[in-house]
Amino acid sequence: MNNSYIDMITQGDCHNFLGDIDNESIDLFLSDIPYGICLDDWDVLHSNTNSALLGQSPAQLGKSGFKRRGKPINGWSQADRNIGSEYREWCGTWGALVFPKMKKGASLFVFSGRRTIHQVINAFEDIGFLLKDMLAWKKPSAHHRAQRVSIVYDRRGMGDAAHKWEGWRLGNLAPIFEPIAWFVKPYKIGGTIADNILENEVGAMNVDECLINGSSPTNLLEFDYRTNEKRIHEAQKPLSLIEFLIKLTTKDGQIILDPFMGSGTTAVAAKRLNRHFIGFEIDSSFCASASVRLQDEVTTGEYPAEIKPLKLSLFERQEKYSANKSLKQMRKKPRPA
Repeated sequence: MNNSYIDMITQGDCHNFLGDIDNESIDLFLSDIPYGICLDDWDVLHSNTNSALLGQSPAQLGKSGFKRRGKPINGWSQADRNIGSEYREWCGTWGALVFPKMKKGASLFVFSGRRTIHQVINAFEDIGFLLKDMLAWKKPSAHHRAQRVSIVYDRRGMGDAAHKWEGWRLGNLAPIFEPIAWFVKPYKIGGTIADNILENEVGAMNVDECLINGSSPTNLLEFDYRTNEKRIHEAQKPLSLIEFLIKLTTKDGQIILDPFMGSGTTAVAAKRLNRHFIGFEIDSSFCASASVRLQDEVTTGEYPAEIKPLKLSLFERQEKYSANKSLKQMRKKPRPA
């Protein structure tokens, strides 16, 4: 059945297609799934859709950083408290369909929001997947959406309160990272991961091919968009980041599954790295744009295939400097006679 979907982005709801995939045929699941944070219509995954949702408040009008109105953490009604459980249930519906399709010991990388990743983890653990690690993609920049409390009170004509709360803000700290849950499908109890690698050719990490500045990678991933990288989706991830995850866990010719293709980055990365992919996208316009992007970028070779991480962070530079300094000091020591 895989031949019906291999190396193409199929338009439609993944719930209608996942059952067709051959059991234990997928080597890697890699998907930037909807986060359930009401980013846009496609990200509203709960039943309570207050009329103010996705609109703009008077304070947001004309400000590019506040394009749409999401629900406050406290909610607008008691029904909003069910958003988390509804998102978890939604993850479970397609996650249960994915489980039998994965090879034993295969990895699953699932992107999600900082406030919703725990729901993904709970849903996937209920299905039977094991949480291996939590990765963090450090974004090149983050828009800080923290409104000054004093301004709010000034507009209400509350001068004393505005003075009292000068310097304080509403909102969150700048969201500089996004979490990635790394799951594995369990292999035979009593066996070893080394045995499973021999049997299913999954479960190992190709560290030597994923060195960053000559060092082994960590679970903090710093990748940026390339200067000419096409952006067709507001939640699109850097091609280099997706390439890294694919190279880390798969070999040439293996199959990657992404049921929420969006901009098609997983497909593009897979083709550039000589892997196969199976992908679904429910939105017809995104599916069309992603398919065009796949065709254009793969045939023209617009981007180099190699991974290009960001420059070393200050902490990493200090570590590397200290290591080099220690090495130089050791070399200066006279050898024993």
